[in-house]
Amino acid sequence: MTPEAYIGERRQGRLVVVRVPEGTRLTPDRSLELTNHSPSGFEVGYCGSGPAQLALALLLDYTGDEAFALDHYQEFKTEVVSQLDCTGSDEYWRLTASEIDAVPHETPDEPVAPTI
Repeated sequence: MTPEAYIGERRQGRLVVVRVPEGTRLTPDRSLELTNHSPSGFEVGYCGSGPAQLALALLLDYTGDEAFALDHYQEFKTEVVSQLDCTGSDEYWRLTASEIDAVPHETPDEPVAPTI
């Protein structure tokens, strides 16, 4: 079942991400099998290793498609995850399925044979 949303919040200084409505926790484990950016966990609000791991984990969990997640997570990190904020009075963020679907996902350029 595809989650309707993801909620991220700080618990004891660490970012925890929960699937809605399931209430189950998203861990980096599956995404770490594909690419190891941040074995210490997820992060948001900038373009670093923690946000890269979260972007990969979110796309992998949401789509279930490893190739798609690997092709698009860096763009997703830059456009979405780096903009999420988990500080201030709210100290949580919510990312809906429609917000994930709204992010344009460019297809990587196919190599083009040189013209003669």
